[in-house]
Amino acid sequence: MSFAATVLTLYPEMFPGPLGISLAGRALEAGAWSIDTVQIRDFASDKHRTVDDTPAGGGAGMVLKVDVLAAAIDHARAVNPGAPVLAMTPRGRPLTQARVRELAAGPGAIVLCGRFEGFDERIFEGRDVEEVSVGDIVLSGGEPAAIMLLDACIRLLPGVMGAASSGVEESFENGLLEYPHFTRPVEWEGRTIPEVLRSGDHAKIAAWRKRRGEDDTRLRRPDLWERHGDVRGQSASGARHDDEGTGT
Repeated sequence: MSFAATVLTLYPEMFPGPLGISLAGRALEAGAWSIDTVQIRDFASDKHRTVDDTPAGGGAGMVLKVDVLAAAIDHARAVNPGAPVLAMTPRGRPLTQARVRELAAGPGAIVLCGRFEGFDERIFEGRDVEEVSVGDIVLSGGEPAAIMLLDACIRLLPGVMGAASSGVEESFENGLLEYPHFTRPVEWEGRTIPEVLRSGDHAKIAAWRKRRGEDDTRLRRPDLWERHGDVRGQSASGARHDDEGTGT
């Protein structure tokens, strides 16, 4: 069974977009995944096909209407009943590689793309919609974020990446940033590839990569480093332990 993506959007012409080329595009042609776009405006009930209204309580901008969104989601769920519904919104929980792996292992995803000031809040509980953020930024719409989410999932599907290990030794897979990479020429503008990487000693290379991944994470992403330390501090039973004073 292939990974089925359904995108609910006011701009279906934006898809597949970048997902139609390179790895994702080849996988799409091969049938490893599929994409269907749903025009949210088709579910408006008035003759003007209105999808938004002014914010309750006043304020700038417009808000996507809950009844229109619900009808679009119900339609998508009827077609792909096993897929979770995810709304791309800066108010959502940050997307993680772990969540991407969960999605990639499932039947697909229904992705709801917002516009204007966002969604009527009632849609999230009313239709069990997961709120997802791709970063502490605000975009003009959810479509670029949806492309980002789907690309992250598609590359993990079986056979999409050339080497199976390509998806393992990467940033966030083990809770750390990935180690830096180098390639020929050995010297460029006075800068050389680290000697250890030219040594042929695989044990030393592995140790160097592990250390650099840890060092870069600690310096560049202290939030990740702190969480990584918490994970390492858990015993097999899940209980927190402290190595200090144990003699180990």
